[in-house]
Parts: sequence; C-alpha cells; structure tokens
Amino acid sequence: MRPQRLEDIVGQQDLVGPGKIIARMVAAKLLSSMILYGPPGTGKTSIASAIAGSTKYAFRKLNAATDSKKDLQVVAAEAKMSGTVILLLDEIHRLDKTKQDFLLPHLESGRIILIGATTENPYININPAIRSRTQIFEVHPLSLDDIKVALNRAITDKERGLGELPLQVDADALDFIAGATNGDLRSALNGLELAAQSTPPAEDGKIHVTREVAETCLQRKALVGDKNGDAHYDVISAFQKSIRGSDTDAALHYLAQLVAAGDLPSICRRLMVIAYEDIGLANLPAAGRTVQAVQAAQQLGLPEGRIPLADAVIELCLSPKSNSGIAAIDDALADVMGGHNGAVPEHLKDAHYSGAKKLGHGNGYQFPHDFPNDWVKQQYLPDSLKSAQYYHPKTNGRFESQLAEQYQRLRQANRK
Repeated sequence: MRPQRLEDIVGQQDLVGPGKIIARMVAAKLLSSMILYGPPGTGKTSIASAIAGSTKYAFRKLNAATDSKKDLQVVAAEAKMSGTVILLLDEIHRLDKTKQDFLLPHLESGRIILIGATTENPYININPAIRSRTQIFEVHPLSLDDIKVALNRAITDKERGLGELPLQVDADALDFIAGATNGDLRSALNGLELAAQSTPPAEDGKIHVTREVAETCLQRKALVGDKNGDAHYDVISAFQKSIRGSDTDAALHYLAQLVAAGDLPSICRRLMVIAYEDIGLANLPAAGRTVQAVQAAQQLGLPEGRIPLADAVIELCLSPKSNSGIAAIDDALADVMGGHNGAVPEHLKDAHYSGAKKLGHGNGYQFPHDFPNDWVKQQYLPDSLKSAQYYHPKTNGRFESQLAEQYQRLRQANRK
C-alpha cells in the first residue's frame, strides 16, 4: 500500500499538500536533498517513494547502518548513467565518515538526490556536513482519521490491498487498530493484514474482523518507546511543562506514559528538578514532600511507586509557582562566568591564621551575632559588584511573600 504519488499520501499535509514545500519542489522539478525525521510508520519512506513516482526518477533504497560504501558506489554509477537517482537512506544518523565523504560530492553535483530518514533528531545526531547540504523536515504521528483512511483503502484496494478477500471489519475493530498503534500506519496495516489472513471465513463466507480479533492480532506499541529516543525526551519535557503550567490532568497523563515505560529513574530525577525549579520558594515544603515521595517510590518500585509519585505530581501542579531561585543563581553564574568576580573585601577574608591581621585580612569585620537582631550593616559583595541584585522575589506563595518582605527590609537597611 506504499503511496506511488504525492496525492496518495495520508497525513503530513504541511509538507506534501497542495502548495506546500515538497509538492512545490516536485511541481517545479527542483528537488533538493532532504532529511525526514519522526517516529516509525509516519510516512518517511512513503514520501520518498511518492516523490520518485511523481518525478519518474530512479528510486533506490539503502540503509546507512547495514549497507556498504560499495552499495553507494553502485547507486552513484547508476546516477552517472541515468542522470539523477533519488536515494532513500534509512537510519541516516548512523552514516559513518567514509560513506559520508563519498556521498558529499554527488549531493553537490545533484546526481544523487538524498532523502535521509531517521527517528533521531538530526540537529543532534547527524553530521553537520550532511545537514548543511539538506533541508530538514519533521514528520508527525498520523491522526486517527488519517490511519482510518489508509486502512479503508487497504480493505477495498483489489490490486495492492485486501480487496479480493470477503473481508468485513467491524467499526470498533477499525477504531481499535487505528488508535492502538499510536500514529504508526505501518503497524496498523500489519495488524489489519494479520487479522484478515489468519481469520477463517464464517458460515456466511465472510471474514469477520471483530474488536476481539483485532486485539489478539495487534500488539500494542509502547507509548514512550526507546528510553534513549527523542520521543522519550519529548514526554519528559511535556511532563515538566504540564506541571509548570498547572495542568494536573496533562501531567498525570505524561506520568502514566513514563510509568508504563518503566522509567522510574527519569520520573524521580525530573520531579525533584521540577519541585525546586518551578515551585521553589513559592512552596518550599512541597519540594521537601516531593523528595519524600521520590524516596518512597524508589523503595517501593513500580507499580506501587506510582502512588506517591501521583500524589507529588498533583500537589506540584496545584501549588503556587516561582522560579526566582533558579533565576537568581543563573544571574550570579552569568556574572562569574563573564569574569565579573571582583576581589573579596578585606574584612571578609580568612583571618584564622597567624599573620592574617598584618595583611589586613579580617580587619573591620563586624560579627552580626553581637548586634541587635543578629544583623549589622556592612558590605559583603566585591566593590565592583556592590550594587548587584540577583534575587528578584516573587509573591505567588505565602512562603516567598514573607521572604520577599524580609529581603526588601534588609536591602533598604543596607542602603541607609
């Protein structure tokens, strides 16, 4: 059921729809090399084959991990003979330097139009020499409706699909196949084919694919996938941003995805980061309780550990938020890394050793505990930074509001 023209592609209409970038390239016959990246089964190979079918160029497919430089040489020789070859290079993020160096001059000459396919983020995992010679397009998981369109085509197509079979697919079975594959059309088509080919005809002569049959034939895909893949880090990112945005239900959804993937270490680490980065001084006790929840989850393990984790996520979502702590230390670090250190004032220098007083170290230091309220006005910052302010209090929570009042009182007292 691989599309043979751009018009046959379901989904990815922001790239291949009328008037969009890839459609324009094909119409103008001005193809350039590109990298398509996104989850499996979302149409990367289909786009490449449809481009080739729409342009009538020769189409070859290789794998950067398993095919050799000799295989690339065969494609290059064909391109020299025929003029242009579209090469789909799967797993392009695994292209080694020898193959890359061979490919580059052919890309620059235009003899080979490279369409690289990868599930990895090309800005992180693909060599800059290749990136600079290609356009990068992201493909997205297909919607439920897109997958249903493709499944219905497969059911009715008599030449390339299952149209010759007396197939009857129940609506709820079709919904299950479309929904359970998490936007992966390849898995959906494979599941449909297995259900159709392995189900014997009923008394009426028809092959009935029910939801029960679909569930038996279709292995559910892991929602988060490879723990080292981009999709996993996207879920972690969405998890933190949902808590930061106070969306309890979204945060619980992403927590559930991470729990289903069994990635307790990432959940625990991220939750502690969130507690201090996004809630912080607005509700410092909540941060402490998050640490306790993490410790409980680590001792319990999964699946029981999900319970304290869910409690912590709900509290963090509904807590007042403040990032003043991370903003303060980052501003201070920016000064330090920028060379704005300044000399430690003489009265603050270490004076515990013999001879320190002769150097002037510690002279004039006033011990705050000797004064009323355990405070005395004196300079602590270096002279070059004596007016610097890194902490800018927020007043979203009662706890930081009290800190803000005290911080402002002390700054005013020091200015008097």
